[in-house]
Amino acid sequence: MPHEPSSRLRVLIVDDDPLVCAHLRTILGVDPHITVVDQAHDGQAAIEAVRQHTPDLVLMDLRMPVRDGISATQEITAQPTSPVVVALTTFDADEYVLRALHAGASGFLLKSTPPEDLAALIRVTAQGHTVMSPEATRRLLTSAHTTQSHRLDRATLVASLTERETEVLACLGEGMTNGQIAGRLLLSEATVKGHVSRLLEKLGCDNRTQAGLLAYEAGLD
Repeated sequence: MPHEPSSRLRVLIVDDDPLVCAHLRTILGVDPHITVVDQAHDGQAAIEAVRQHTPDLVLMDLRMPVRDGISATQEITAQPTSPVVVALTTFDADEYVLRALHAGASGFLLKSTPPEDLAALIRVTAQGHTVMSPEATRRLLTSAHTTQSHRLDRATLVASLTERETEVLACLGEGMTNGQIAGRLLLSEATVKGHVSRLLEKLGCDNRTQAGLLAYEAGLD
């Protein structure tokens, strides 16, 4: 669920490297809109920390011992009132990232993201927006070598949408917000929100990031 911007954003940091956790905690700790509630060093500890602290957003490393970030993301986002999960990665063209996005992550951030940008990007993601550029999405899908049958399956799902829903889906593939989609398609934001909800249900997607990925996999660009 998108986080309400009126309160401080509660963030859980998950990385198996204590130095990375300390670095992120220092960066986010100076932002007046963010509170770091805890840190965890493997996927299982992350799941337990989510239950204990109920954060609004989880920064999730993907390669960790005991339990990786992908399976942890899938379990966390399957909960009825799950936090937003953002994958942390070293390389953007990484099949682990694609798997995390399919597991329910709402976007990904590079560990090399400049400190002055990190907090702002986290806040944007928590408000329900996608933090993932179209260029990065193309690199991800190119590196994943998706099969022809998988692409055809995605194209069949897209064919079940109305013309307007397909237009909205294409905009999601560009990482656009509801306001931006409304401006392009000359609709109200409320109407766009309704279209997004319906197409997510039709496509079986948990969030707009998954829908954007599906648009690319179906060749909708």
